[in-house]
Amino acid sequence: MNEISDRLYELLPAMHRRLDADEGHPLRALLQVIEEQSTILEADIEQTYENWFIETAESWIVPYLAELVGYDPVHAAGEVGDPATPQGEALNRVLTPRRDVANTIRNRRRKGTLALLEDLALDVAGWRARAVENFRLLVEAQSLDYLHLDRARTVDLRDGDALELLGSPFERLAHTIDVRRPSGPTPAGRFNLPNVALFVWRLKTYPVTSTSAYCLEEAGPHNFAFSILGNDAPLFARGEPEAEVAIADEANLPVRIRRHALEQDVAGAGGRLYGPDGSISVAIGEDRDAVPPERIVVADLTGWTYAARRGTVALDPELGRLSFPPHEAPDEGVWVSYRYGFADDIGGGEYMRTVSQALGATVYPVGGSGEDGDSVEPLATIGEALARWRDEQPLDAVIECRESGYYVDPIDIELQADQSLQLRAAPGVRPVIRLLDRQPGRADSLRVRGESGSRFMLDGLLVTGRPIRAEGELASLRIRHSTLVPGWSLQPNCDPRRPAEPSIELIETGACLLIEHSIVGSIQVSRDAVAAEPSRIEISDSVVDATSEEREAIGGVGWPLAHATLAIARSTVIGQVQAHAVELAENSILLGSACIARSQVGCIRFSYVTPGSRTPRRHRCQPDLVVAAVIGEGLVQDRLRRREARRVRPLFSSLRYGTPDYCRLMVDCADEVRHGADDRSEMGVFHDLFEPQRRTNLEVRLHEHVPAAADVGIHLVS
Repeated sequence: MNEISDRLYELLPAMHRRLDADEGHPLRALLQVIEEQSTILEADIEQTYENWFIETAESWIVPYLAELVGYDPVHAAGEVGDPATPQGEALNRVLTPRRDVANTIRNRRRKGTLALLEDLALDVAGWRARAVENFRLLVEAQSLDYLHLDRARTVDLRDGDALELLGSPFERLAHTIDVRRPSGPTPAGRFNLPNVALFVWRLKTYPVTSTSAYCLEEAGPHNFAFSILGNDAPLFARGEPEAEVAIADEANLPVRIRRHALEQDVAGAGGRLYGPDGSISVAIGEDRDAVPPERIVVADLTGWTYAARRGTVALDPELGRLSFPPHEAPDEGVWVSYRYGFADDIGGGEYMRTVSQALGATVYPVGGSGEDGDSVEPLATIGEALARWRDEQPLDAVIECRESGYYVDPIDIELQADQSLQLRAAPGVRPVIRLLDRQPGRADSLRVRGESGSRFMLDGLLVTGRPIRAEGELASLRIRHSTLVPGWSLQPNCDPRRPAEPSIELIETGACLLIEHSIVGSIQVSRDAVAAEPSRIEISDSVVDATSEEREAIGGVGWPLAHATLAIARSTVIGQVQAHAVELAENSILLGSACIARSQVGCIRFSYVTPGSRTPRRHRCQPDLVVAAVIGEGLVQDRLRRREARRVRPLFSSLRYGTPDYCRLMVDCADEVRHGADDRSEMGVFHDLFEPQRRTNLEVRLHEHVPAAADVGIHLVS
């Protein structure tokens, strides 16, 4: 028994405990039951005290505390959800932000100040922002007796840094007046006396720590990409928040790093952008010797036309490229640390996530220096961990990678009956598994075979080069917070190298495939539709990308349809869906025709379904709603229906994995899609960001805190 469960028992005199021991501990068992209930009561009393404070109160208490300080929710942003459900609780956190409630009185006292607008963006929407008074950027004739040297000036064609900032939130050049309003349905104006522009950054920046750069051999052995996949990826700044109430500058925000900005940083010996404590660092060799700032030359490496001079390293932050002198190419590897931009915690990445495992599971750590409580010393490779796991054969096991390195071990897993295995990344790291073409006579995929009741989970990793293949009587295959690169790997422009190849193959197995908060390529199911029951595929908060809407995202091998039953929630599917049945699809985007065999069962609700699809009954889906709104028959009505169907087609900033805006809806996408979910959020994989609610909430709060004559407009930078 542990100390907590025997707390009351230890208070008894020793004589009573001896007598109880002689009777087989009946009194001890009774006090343990009382102890359990008293612990629950104590926790409830403690939480009741914590609920008096906005910082520690439970989520359902926040609206009541908001009412005490006169905080009025913005009903235009949406109505509150059910706090008893995870989705309702997440929505309520956006509609009544805890931080905004906490700062309500403080913000009212600061009404009319410019820095308050930036704080509101962070408190209300969780977005970093910069506020700009546009009258300071107007062309004006100044009095010689009272010069404003801080005002904008006319263009100096020799000032490359100022020209690079033109049109950005940090520009310093003067403009003529623009009479349009900065807010409203018309195109936003900016430069006018009462106008204030609030520039917001919605993208998050994620670190990649001490990982191998990718040698682009086709461009030369001395040329490298920061991304381990070999694609061009802009590098982002970490952005240190300002220490006091002040207007945010470029150094305080998660911006894309410009060439001029990095050049100025390395000229000053680095520190903010380049260096061990900055956003970018480069090291060489097995000892990972850091490249000092004085060796870095910032250059435009488009087309690899720039040749680095002897003793220098050329770096292009806008493309994420490195170039060494041709005769000084490092033989022992290049190691880089940097930050990239993405919208949310989806796919493999160095962000914190919860992990769970079976009670008593054996953990095999891979990499790292070891932690207290490890049953074994950290192993060097995944292959070594698999070998030890095969020797010991525990019922439940976890292989945990603790470094953001890359692994090229062949992975072939055989699970016995009722056995489970997790291959996962530790929270805060992003290991990369590169599956190589080792044997020309067979497929080199990540193979998982299992007997009845066995389970396998991939958690927090990035897999490139080959697919995952599941076979046998495996009970479940779970892909969680992982990336299976669509098209296996990427070209420098982010085009897939093998666009027609799948990421997941289910070969004659009844395993339940669960995909959560992940990015995967197409899914292929090979299962006898006559002799076996359909497999089950559950997809939530994920992207299934066939690299084209004309290719199969979910389909069968050797059969017209995948013999599988689907359940899809808050996901984006790029490509055709051809399956046996759909149990439920909601708040999702199916960008590609769907053909479901059993259309009489199941339901699709609050989703976009490509016209011409065969599906079960649909409830409040697009473009069905806008097409049904056109009343009447005839050629004119038919043209209107086609036009409405085209109007509500989802518009994406990018459909290429590897770009920062991957699978994000454009700002000018139809409102029927941006507000088309059942809770008025957007359809698709980024539903849980609740960006429409955040923006509406922020717009109302901004107009509550600006002077009566001022007009503020929101400009989305990322």
